[in-house]
Amino acid sequence: QVQLVESGGGLVQAGGSLRLSCAASGRTISSYVMGWFRQAPGKEREIVARISRSGGITGYTDSVKGRFTISRDNAKNTVYLQMNSLKPEDTAVYYCAADPAGRYSNRERDYDYWGQGTQVTVSS
Repeated sequence: QVQLVESGGGLVQAGGSLRLSCAASGRTISSYVMGWFRQAPGKEREIVARISRSGGITGYTDSVKGRFTISRDNAKNTVYLQMNSLKPEDTAVYYCAADPAGRYSNRERDYDYWGQGTQVTVSS
């Protein structure tokens, strides 16, 4: 089993930045594809970004391209999401997720392990 714990969320003004962290324990995640998802009030959970096992390949949903950066430090068993130029529409609970099968998927069902989420609120 892998336990994932997100941190770094909070309240920020539009245009500001936050850096989310996802610390894994229980197993090393170096062989896992990792993803960040978010769920805004009244909306379905959506993928924000994903990163390959080595970190060499990344993918983003269109609405965050150029503003968010996903990265990982396998030595620290941690994944990050740097969020810049934040907008009110980025307000959501952000979840870290792990796919041991390494499918590099954008589908929620392909991720087996999930954190509890961290709230990000962007004020206008």
